[in-house]
Amino acid sequence: MIELSKKISKIVGKTNAEYSLIKEGDKVLVGFSGGKDSLTLLHSLNHLKRVAPYNFEFKAVTVTYGMGEQVEFLSNHCKEHGIEHEIVDTQIFDLAGEKIRKNSSFCSFFSRMRRGYLYSTALEQGFNKVALGHHLDDAMESFFMNLFYNGTMRTMPPIYKAENGIEVIRPLIFCRERQLRAFADANEIRVIGDEACPGLRFDVKMPHARQTTKELLAKLEEENPQIFISMKAAFGNIQLPTFFKEENLDRIREEETQA
Repeated sequence: MIELSKKISKIVGKTNAEYSLIKEGDKVLVGFSGGKDSLTLLHSLNHLKRVAPYNFEFKAVTVTYGMGEQVEFLSNHCKEHGIEHEIVDTQIFDLAGEKIRKNSSFCSFFSRMRRGYLYSTALEQGFNKVALGHHLDDAMESFFMNLFYNGTMRTMPPIYKAENGIEVIRPLIFCRERQLRAFADANEIRVIGDEACPGLRFDVKMPHARQTTKELLAKLEEENPQIFISMKAAFGNIQLPTFFKEENLDRIREEETQA
């Protein structure tokens, strides 16, 4: 019997209610890689389906890279818990060999390609939403990576609409990574880890930005245990007029003139 912690179920329920992630009649396709994040997401939605006062459908989809992954145990896991599951086999790995240059970043390529297959499957099978297992640590790391390396301020919203009309939802976005790891450990669930990363099979420069950012945030949290709480609040308390966009500066000038 899978035990979902009350803390996780409470966070997911509150996030779902606040952002209307899943509503009556929704058909949700869940990206199920087999890692701790997507496993927690899968069982969170299974729990929500049992207790929610509305009806919705969801299905797990595992996208393989075409490098001989053994993922049949994921289908067995889903069958054991009454969850519909499909494996979508691709040739992303072979394509990467043609597209990725030596010493170039590959993480975004694999992520983008896998996301594309999820979107295509959702559209072909009549799903209106795709659920991903990103958590609060992912959102914070994404924010600082964009800030430090890309010169932009952006992160991962709980819900957004893709260009193809599919709504992408992140029910775990306010959960901490350690909570998801604890869920998998407590239930002794077999998970797929970094050993399945296709980039490890390429002669390319390993990415350092995410690991560097993760270490920085860990150090900051040691010094200030409330920092994730503060940053989470900051994401909903953005003071746009204080930034360097010309239209914001014009608004400030106008307000000062009127004063």
